[in-house]
Amino acid sequence: MSKRRRHRSAEKLLGTSPGTLTYVGEEIEHATKIKRIDYNATDYHIDAPIKLSACQIPATETPYVSWIDVDGIHEPKVVAAIGQQYHLHPLLLEDVVNTDQKPKIDLYDDTVVFVTLKMLHHSRQRQEIDIEHVSLVLGKNYLISFQEERTTDIFEPVIERIKASSGKTRRNGADYLLYALMDVMVDHYFVITERIGEKMDELEEQIVQERATQQTLGTLYTLKRELAFIRRTVQPLRDILGVLLREESDLIQRSTMPYLRDLADHVNQVIETLESYRELIGGLMDVYYSIVNNRMNSVMKTLTIVSAIFIPLTFIAGIYGMNFENMPELRSPTGYFWVLLVMAAIAIGEVVYFKRRGWM
Repeated sequence: MSKRRRHRSAEKLLGTSPGTLTYVGEEIEHATKIKRIDYNATDYHIDAPIKLSACQIPATETPYVSWIDVDGIHEPKVVAAIGQQYHLHPLLLEDVVNTDQKPKIDLYDDTVVFVTLKMLHHSRQRQEIDIEHVSLVLGKNYLISFQEERTTDIFEPVIERIKASSGKTRRNGADYLLYALMDVMVDHYFVITERIGEKMDELEEQIVQERATQQTLGTLYTLKRELAFIRRTVQPLRDILGVLLREESDLIQRSTMPYLRDLADHVNQVIETLESYRELIGGLMDVYYSIVNNRMNSVMKTLTIVSAIFIPLTFIAGIYGMNFENMPELRSPTGYFWVLLVMAAIAIGEVVYFKRRGWM
């Protein structure tokens, strides 16, 4: 995110009261799309798209898990209407529409678990990482997911598993669905780190084989900034999972805890990989600068040797270039050839001396 965009985001929120829904993000022309998925171990229903009137909070004793997937957070009125129907806190809804909000977790009176995360996409066209703001609201027998409007649904793999009745999603509650959605996002973190690792292998090969250029150094600095950005995105997820594992909430079943612990291990693995990459980039930069310095030293060494050879020759030429009358060598018919011979002997002698000393 550029500094200019951050400045505009701060101006949008300037002076607003807490709980005011102000969308912070890129302008979107499409309308918000909502789908509702109700499922249990034996059956499922998918309604898409649906109207706001169909986003009613499910009954407490319903046999279905209700998943409301909101694609687009750029319409605060739609987010506010859903929040009103599910009795969500205004501060929660404010974080939903603020794409600059850092990843975090909030527990509201043991009735709602709110988690906001960042989805990372690798843009092959722009060769950079694109970020998407995602919020998850876990309640009794329901889950609401808010994601920015994109061409593809990041939770499509989970929807396909529900349709195919494969895995454990259909046989577990809404808390397992929360885990499944977070797991999809963490899997994308692995994809991002693998692509960065491949890029770093290419740069390492260029540097070691002394094919690196100034552009290579620029790419290293870009990767360094990306790693710092990804680390700031992934690091809070460790704390989020820590809260889910430590806090005793009626919304998180004991049977889901092993999956959350496994997800926490994956997050730690991503963080450790990012740390190793950051150290590797520092090492690659040191190697690059060492190679550049060696090249410069080699050039300076060559220039010094050439200068050392020509200094005595220049001295002799300078003496015989003076216009004194009492210089007997000037009138010698073979003086010119003797001077050239002396110069050549001096130059050859210096070259032999430098080679014996290992300077050439």
